[in-house]
Amino acid sequence: MTVGSKVLSVSASGDAEEGPVVSPCVSICALDGDEICTGCHRSGEEIRQWILLDNTERRAVLNKARERSKVGNPFV
Repeated sequence: MTVGSKVLSVSASGDAEEGPVVSPCVSICALDGDEICTGCHRSGEEIRQWILLDNTERRAVLNKARERSKVGNPFV
């Protein structure tokens, strides 16, 4: 079950358990002159660190990437 950017599963007891926040990668992996991916709008460092981040940190990266995408595309 997906709620917002959270992936939830339901345990045998019926409690919702939060799974890992999934990568926003869209397989368009090219960094621009500012070292920002033109596909997912994460920095190269954010991409490298993704696997090490907890869900709170991943959501913060997603929020930054969302803001970057708005700067690059005024229609978002």
